[in-house]
Amino acid sequence: MSFLPKSRKARRRLTVLAVAAPVVVLAVGLALWGMRDAISLFYTPSQAAAAHVPAGRKVQLGGLVQAGSVVKHPDGKVEFVVADQRSTSLVRFQGDLPDLFREGQGIVAAGAFDESGAFVAKQVLAKHDERYMPREVSKALKAQGEWRGDGQAPSYATPSTGKAKS
Repeated sequence: MSFLPKSRKARRRLTVLAVAAPVVVLAVGLALWGMRDAISLFYTPSQAAAAHVPAGRKVQLGGLVQAGSVVKHPDGKVEFVVADQRSTSLVRFQGDLPDLFREGQGIVAAGAFDESGAFVAKQVLAKHDERYMPREVSKALKAQGEWRGDGQAPSYATPSTGKAKS
């Protein structure tokens, strides 16, 4: 008993499928292999600590620049601490910071953690006005209770009136 169909047309279709399938699988595999370093995951400091991000893996780290943590060295290197409500991460950056970079500011740094656990940033982005924040950063800050709305201090509703207290 033969596994091939008796119809000549069906055998031709099966042959084309047998040739095309490995080619498609190889193409998809090569595309995924080529893009493996192009994917950059976003983490807050506490998410990065929980995920145990391996040294050298390209990621984005976002959060608020901790007050009093910015240290500028004469050689152009800048060190600062990015914090969320639960954790902090030391960030090292060589180069010019954005004009809007300041303490208490929300930032996103692209780079990788080194062997010592410090984040070595290749690029630092700061929000451009008080209403803008990258979606990933705002979601993470909201989830941790650190969200301040449109750059303002949080307001709390009073139980009797339902209006915000000043």
